[in-house]
Amino acid sequence: MTCPFSHFNNSRAAMSTSSHLPSDLPPQSHPDTSSAFKLPSSRFTFWLVLCAMILLATNMRAPIVALGSIAPVVQEALNISETQIGWLGAVPMLTFAVGALIAPTIGKRFGLENTLIAMIGLLTAGMIIRTVIPTWLGFLTGTLLLTLAIGFANTLAAPVIKQRTPQHIPLITGLFSLTMTVSAGIVAGVVLPLSESVGWQWSLGGWSLLGLFALAIWVFLRFSLGSSNHQAAVLPPSGSSKISMWRTSFAWQIAVFMGLQSLLFYTVASFLPSIWVSKGLTPVAAGQMGSVFQFMAPLSILSLTWLVNRGRPIQALAILATVLNVIGVLGVSYLTPDLAWLWSGLMGAGCSAIFTLSMMLFSLRTYTTNQSSELSGMAQFVGYLLAFFGPLGTGWLHELTGNWDLALLLMLILMVINVGFAWLVSRPIMVDGKQV
Repeated sequence: MTCPFSHFNNSRAAMSTSSHLPSDLPPQSHPDTSSAFKLPSSRFTFWLVLCAMILLATNMRAPIVALGSIAPVVQEALNISETQIGWLGAVPMLTFAVGALIAPTIGKRFGLENTLIAMIGLLTAGMIIRTVIPTWLGFLTGTLLLTLAIGFANTLAAPVIKQRTPQHIPLITGLFSLTMTVSAGIVAGVVLPLSESVGWQWSLGGWSLLGLFALAIWVFLRFSLGSSNHQAAVLPPSGSSKISMWRTSFAWQIAVFMGLQSLLFYTVASFLPSIWVSKGLTPVAAGQMGSVFQFMAPLSILSLTWLVNRGRPIQALAILATVLNVIGVLGVSYLTPDLAWLWSGLMGAGCSAIFTLSMMLFSLRTYTTNQSSELSGMAQFVGYLLAFFGPLGTGWLHELTGNWDLALLLMLILMVINVGFAWLVSRPIMVDGKQV
């Protein structure tokens, strides 16, 4: 059996030149070889960017899921209330949104790599602060800092991939997304046993070592490849350089597309076991459904990345991903709980595919690195604001009605609507509406 990524060296070139493949992946520009300095080899750049992205991704979910796994331990150690723990769970989506809003401007001003180096340092400092200052204020401060940094990294990852490795956008984006998912799953499984053997502070703060490794390789990348704001700019078509993402229909479409996925993801992550218990499953079986939801992500991301690299139509893949969410929510709401594993798995696969595809589209549907950064920032700002209200609204409706029926019905309607947005954002058009 052939490895899905065995053709990474020429996959993007094949997509651009082969006549029998779909035309929704735009040809990418090549670096200006007339530059006064000698550019590193494309193979060296590919592997350096890939390693940097993988190390960055390992730090972008671990600090968040680690807290969720030992929240009762932290609550007891710090002597804080349920409400304070709830705020720690809600803060990430708000700071992700704030980071996404301001990251494009700062990245353009100081350079993508310089900004990411600063944010990795801030993220690492946040992990350390909330363990060395074991108070409510210290923990909240550390969480605010590290989640703001993650908001920047969420936004600036796509433009870095677009600029540094334009021939391998689907591959590196897919591996970046896969690493976030796998590392989060590993951390979720080991942090509680670690806290029992070395204490909760070490089990949370120890992950800062990964931040230091990431910081080192990003500094090396910066000095090896130079700063993004010193690279030769790729000129977009006439009239496309002054696009305002806030006034562009495509930007709003992808923002809602990604936001509805995030709303489902965070709602399911918060309430899926409780919903299945209300449907008749035992608490143990219901907890396992939460694991099924999470464990479908690697398979989904690998499959999507392989299919896009093979030139399969993006529109078909986007619609399929949203249909999986529709079937999953429909199954949870109205169909037999005997197939709870199937409904949970379909939602997990759909959410992961939509997130990864959105990250790819930030690069594939823009002309320049700045546009990629601005589209990523705008879409993620709107998306995370939508996601913030998912768990809050679902919990409120459950308290109001005493059951999950109304919340699930509204979620099903939103997922059906997202099928239409999948069709819109995956058309072979660029951010300004021009055909690819």
